[in-house]
Amino acid sequence: MDPGFTAEQDEIRRTLRELLHKRCGQEELRAALATPTGHDPALWVTLAEQLGLPGLALPEAYGGVGCPLADLALAAEETGRALAPTPLLATSVLAAPLLLALGTEAQRARLLPRVTDGTLTAALAVPAPALGTALALTGPGGGDWSGGGRAGGVQARPAEGGWRLYGEAAQVLDGHSAGLLVVAAHTGGFVRSRTLLFLVAGDAAGVVRTRQTALDATRPQARVQLRDVEAELLGDEEADISGALCRAGDFAAAFLACEAVGAAGRALERTVEYLKQREQFGRVIGSFQAVQHRLADVYVRVQAARSAAYYAAWATGRQDGVGGLALAQALEALHLAAAEGVQLHGGIGFTWEHEAHLYFKRAAGDELLFGPAHRLRARAAERAGLFERREVTV
Repeated sequence: MDPGFTAEQDEIRRTLRELLHKRCGQEELRAALATPTGHDPALWVTLAEQLGLPGLALPEAYGGVGCPLADLALAAEETGRALAPTPLLATSVLAAPLLLALGTEAQRARLLPRVTDGTLTAALAVPAPALGTALALTGPGGGDWSGGGRAGGVQARPAEGGWRLYGEAAQVLDGHSAGLLVVAAHTGGFVRSRTLLFLVAGDAAGVVRTRQTALDATRPQARVQLRDVEAELLGDEEADISGALCRAGDFAAAFLACEAVGAAGRALERTVEYLKQREQFGRVIGSFQAVQHRLADVYVRVQAARSAAYYAAWATGRQDGVGGLALAQALEALHLAAAEGVQLHGGIGFTWEHEAHLYFKRAAGDELLFGPAHRLRARAAERAGLFERREVTV
């Protein structure tokens, strides 16, 4: 592993930071969160047209930039710093890799160029709270998590000329505004059942989408109800759905880890800036040794998490399965940095008007969506066979 960044990676990160600094301040962020979509469409168009961010890791044949997945993950550190209100996670990290891996050539040619130019957003719809399991981050991923029938979730049945879906998926990231839904549905009888992925237009007849109140407002979520909706099978029935979801989950974990360390680093920076100005007992608060020790602990945790996130980004696509471990460490670092930021800001840190609570909610919200740290680590240990019993020969 080369610990340094390439010139292209440095340029992507620098340009993205400058753009988000101009277009994604606190006022712009709060204004975007208050809109029906929960993100800034104008910012999304700018990111697509000027940086090609939605298609950064998609092949050039579909209008993408053709960069490695690691470049998109590393760019997430900058979007995490600003808590950028965009559908990047739902569209380019969760849905697009599945379209690329499983879709037919006709499906890829029809959908991916529109994802790349920012005109089509997508969302992965799985029954709540199974997102971490579906992506094999907190569970094996190959079970009956898609539900169906009396088990809830979404059920698919063959129909003349295609498929019909019936059921519900909650906690769908950007599900209320996405133009395309990639829906995981339970198919077949309960003896020969399996999970397949289907394409559903966001405005299809029978689709009812409701934006939900989420703990983390920077991650808009929706409840998606499918009432006998016409759907198109993604790829074919013999596709390795579990494998594709597992690979997508490992990349998503690396992306989220980089995003979390970016947010943690920014939370720490804002806290240090405040402590250099705020005075107590005739001295700036940052001069007290006890405060300095607390900040040093946060700094060490953030730097260690950043190293783990960079390694996970580099290892993406190598089947190392380290994304979950890096995400666990990054979420803990963000939680600590945000919590200390709230505490050290004093009374103002607890107010709705201050941004400190947004970083704290990002940490808590990601843990709820993708799994707490102990479950991420337990799944990584299971995949590595860490606790398997082995015979020892003497």
